[in-house]
Amino acid sequence: MTVTAKRRVNPEAAKKEGKVVIYGTVVPKIMGLIQKGFEAKYGIKIEYWRADATKVIDRALTEWRAGRPNFDVVTGVRGGLALLRRENVFAKYIPPASESFPAKYKEKDALVTPWRVTPVGVLYNTELVKAGDAPRSFDDLLQAKWQGKFAMPDPSRHSSTAQLLWNMEKLKGERWLDFVKALAKQKPHLVDSFAPIPTTIIRGEAPLGITYVQYVAQQKGPIGYAPLEKYLADPSDLGLSAKAANPNAGKIFLEYMCSAEGQKLVAGAGEFVLAPGIYPAIQEAEKVAANLVFMDNPTVEQLKKLQSDFRQIFFGR
Repeated sequence: MTVTAKRRVNPEAAKKEGKVVIYGTVVPKIMGLIQKGFEAKYGIKIEYWRADATKVIDRALTEWRAGRPNFDVVTGVRGGLALLRRENVFAKYIPPASESFPAKYKEKDALVTPWRVTPVGVLYNTELVKAGDAPRSFDDLLQAKWQGKFAMPDPSRHSSTAQLLWNMEKLKGERWLDFVKALAKQKPHLVDSFAPIPTTIIRGEAPLGITYVQYVAQQKGPIGYAPLEKYLADPSDLGLSAKAANPNAGKIFLEYMCSAEGQKLVAGAGEFVLAPGIYPAIQEAEKVAANLVFMDNPTVEQLKKLQSDFRQIFFGR
């Protein structure tokens, strides 16, 4: 890691820039808390555009390739940001506040900084499903009683779900594709991304759903999570644009997100953060954090083929 990558920033230079423009996948409720704390501390405005992982990466790439990037910072799961890294979108910068984070989460090239981890599990409606009947593994979703009764993102369109299914090899070995085909035969209720699944569960449109565990603490209603033996997970990273219009404000934002103040704020909203000893108010959160299996990231070519294959498997076309 170079000295430049770790260099501290003068907050006064950031204040003169006045704002930081962020593209990301963080839900508005969480970003609202971050925005309130950050703006109060530094007097720098946050302009935030949110979408699912696929749309965030598509917009950032389109602007970058056109030579008109409008973002200072991008945040999203590592698999998605890897596509931006390959096109040299990010500048080398690691906020000093992140130095206490576990080394296994960090990237050696200093182009992105992890700030949370997003375990994927099975959530369920606690009024429609008894705790003892909830799945204990992804394999349990293949039981006849769950056919047509669980929701998940469409893997032919949602890159994070394509990545998730591809990484089932880590749990199931060579039979991972057999699992995917069996999952498709269960006729799941397919949605655009992980974000709408909790609402689908709470409304009873589907009693189960594959989505992020942290949503349990971020949604009001009869919703819980099934305690699995292992959770596939991807770190969420922050990347500073190499052509940021507000580079100092961008660096200050990265520092805030990794600081004890920022990490406690985010964990208090239900997120699994990386600062040691800080956990969300989710039952057995430490056990979830101890049973994470980190996902690999497909290349652009692999992702295109995966989504094409999943379109055939789930839709027959």
